[in-house]
Amino acid sequence: MTQSHVTLPRLTSLARQAAPRLLEGVVAPLAVFYAALALLGFTGALAAATAWVYAGVVWRLIRRRRVPATMIVAAIAITGRALLALWTGSPVVYFLQPEVGTICVSMVFLASVRLRRPLVQKLTLDYIHLPSAVLRHERVRRFFARITLLWAFVLLANSTVSIWLLVREQLPAQSVADYLLVRTAIVAAISGTAVWVSVHAFRRLLRRLHNETPAKAAITT
Repeated sequence: MTQSHVTLPRLTSLARQAAPRLLEGVVAPLAVFYAALALLGFTGALAAATAWVYAGVVWRLIRRRRVPATMIVAAIAITGRALLALWTGSPVVYFLQPEVGTICVSMVFLASVRLRRPLVQKLTLDYIHLPSAVLRHERVRRFFARITLLWAFVLLANSTVSIWLLVREQLPAQSVADYLLVRTAIVAAISGTAVWVSVHAFRRLLRRLHNETPAKAAITT
């Protein structure tokens, strides 16, 4: 009997798969909002951020590509946020809504670990492909459970800091740029550390799996 060989992906390959979606969904929207804020003011920034999301949807429709459900939800959510912010005239309303939502998401992360369906695993598979044989491995299951716990607390920490800054500053329209700079720096530091920990742990996991696979194959051959 022989054991079927499992080809494990390299970290550089996984990064190449994930980078375009992270740039489109995370980095670019923030850059568009900040640039529009500097050039057009808060109202213009709201319009630009909303237009960016809808442009992504339209671009996929034109190219006859599948529009992810997450993108549709994001378009609906940002439209509601922008309309409510315009109606109230308060930037606090615009920035507070996603932080409350993030806290709820962090609770979902925690619940997913309890239910043995770690959410980070599902989100990872939206960005990169992992063989089903790898996903069934006990080490991999433990890894995703621990990383899901890590990111639950990261999300909670980021939202707590953001809400504290909003409440402390009361965020008049003229200080939106300052808030974005401070918040982005703090969130980047917290998230960057968590990303480093996650990547380092994932590299160790892949090394162990790469080392185990040839040994098991030799035994079962």
